[in-house]
Order: sequence, then C-alpha cells, then structure tokens
Amino acid sequence: MKRNNLLFGIILGVLAPLLGMIGYFFWKFYPTYSMTDFLKIVFTERTLITAISTFSLFVNVALLTYYFNARKDETAKGIFIISCLYAVAALIAKFLM
Repeated sequence: MKRNNLLFGIILGVLAPLLGMIGYFFWKFYPTYSMTDFLKIVFTERTLITAISTFSLFVNVALLTYYFNARKDETAKGIFIISCLYAVAALIAKFLM
C-alpha cells in the first residue's frame, strides 16, 4: 500500500465499498440468506440502501484516513472522489427506487 497515484486511489475507492457490502452481508444476513437473496432484498428495500451505503462508506473513510496520515495525497484524492460519487449514487438510488 505504498503507491501514491490517483488511479490506485480510484481503484481502492471502488473496491472498498464492495468489501464493506460483503461485510454487511456476513454481519446481518449470513447464514439465513444467500448472497442472491441478499441482493434481491437490497434492490427492493429502500431503507436497506442507507444502512449498506453507510457501512460501505465507512470502509472508504478508514482508507482515506490512512492515506491522508501516510501523506499519500494522490491516492487519498482518488478515494475521496469515488467516495463522493458513491454517496451521491446512494442518495439517488434511495430516493428514486
């Protein structure tokens, strides 16, 4: 994790929320529901979008804090850009679904 460039930050910013969503699945839904059932529930329940996006963005905030403290500003910038886009997408999904 010593790289310091914008593209690396964007890649981390995209992957980290996915890991957060998988973590949320294992925390709240596993073993009662399968991953397929979980995804169906996510697309039908608007209230769940808020919980998952919060949990997923928390992972990005942790990464962002790490890279800011490590003075890897270009990587942190990429994570921040994706975090903002992800937050806007979550809001749009919540209100339009």
